[in-house]
Amino acid sequence: MVDYSPAPLDRVFQALSDPTRRAILSRLSRGGATVGEVAEPFATSLNAVSKHLMVLERAGLLRRRVEGREHHLTLDPEPLQDAAKWIAYYRGFWERRLDALDALLTGGDHPKPRTQHAGPRKSRRPRRR
Repeated sequence: MVDYSPAPLDRVFQALSDPTRRAILSRLSRGGATVGEVAEPFATSLNAVSKHLMVLERAGLLRRRVEGREHHLTLDPEPLQDAAKWIAYYRGFWERRLDALDALLTGGDHPKPRTQHAGPRKSRRPRRR
């Protein structure tokens, strides 16, 4: 299993769960911007966008630099690495499972999935003799 800190990973997934926040991250992936520039394409209030920015900041996905009255934002993609590792682990898990299912259904000669378990499995069916 991938080692990760649950609280920061939870904050990243929470931040990514909203389409407005994903759009903000997409905008910032093209370069830094002021809060006003980030808020411009949205049909919501500046206050609503600021709340989205706070969620992104708590997740560590953006950095804010204040110059006078302007707040400049930049993307910090580093927290996404733990999320990507978590997703990659489970992608591999499900790919192995689906390969095994494919082999079972098609009679193919696919390698058995490598799963981690605590010990020998108990059979649910009695053995035929």
